[in-house]
Amino acid sequence: MNLRTRILPRMLNSEVEEYLKENDIIIVPVGTVEMHGGMPLDSETVISEAFALKMAEACNGLVLTGLPYFYAGATATGRGTVQVSVRQGIDYLSAIAHSLLRQGFKRQIYISFHGPAHMTCSPMVRDFFDETGVPILYMDLTMQMFNKAKDLFKSMDSFHAITVGAYKLMNRLEDVPLTTEFYHNKPQSCMKFDDIFGLAYQSAAIGYCFGEPTDHMSTTAIPDEETRNKLADEGSEIIETLVNRIDLNHIVDQMRNLEAYNKENEQKYPWMPSAYNNK
Repeated sequence: MNLRTRILPRMLNSEVEEYLKENDIIIVPVGTVEMHGGMPLDSETVISEAFALKMAEACNGLVLTGLPYFYAGATATGRGTVQVSVRQGIDYLSAIAHSLLRQGFKRQIYISFHGPAHMTCSPMVRDFFDETGVPILYMDLTMQMFNKAKDLFKSMDSFHAITVGAYKLMNRLEDVPLTTEFYHNKPQSCMKFDDIFGLAYQSAAIGYCFGEPTDHMSTTAIPDEETRNKLADEGSEIIETLVNRIDLNHIVDQMRNLEAYNKENEQKYPWMPSAYNNK
């Protein structure tokens, strides 16, 4: 299809209906609004949206934007952080997933660049399968970075470059302020608890909050537009390279293959929750 935009809220209803005659893929970036050093509060929302846009281009999907308010976690000490409970986030995201399925989006891919997002997304996709029999996917972008793109990360500045690059890809580069205020090079104030923080995956082991604003994403100096543009170019390239390595076309094909596999199992094991709930 020749789409005017892939971002669903910017489309006409008629454009969505035309798309659904051909395909059923939607990428859903799950974000946060939280303290983030010298970057805007919605940084991790924008990173996820930029990845989602490139992923949708790669597999002929659409993108559902506008989901920035979920569990932030340890950044709740920042007064700009909007903290929504994990349970509330699961319920809200589940309602969206059910709506998207009714609309015709059977292959739904939820993504996030936010470490604790798995606590919201993973329970939702598992419960959704038991309720509907439809396998939808959660993709943790931080995990994908470490699995598929370690060679692209030369230093912490590469993380900052991804942030700035994401704003560029979403046509919001000027929202990244020029700053030297948040450049720090010291250990996190909570570092002495790393032994227990590491007992489960990504912030899921024990409750805590950061003691200092610099504990979360102290930011490389961005003194001028030239530096910002250089970071944006580097970050955009990292995002596009990682999306290429993920191979979205294979993933969406596998989602369809998995659905067929699950249907066979439901015939053999009618007591499976997905089969039992959809008699």
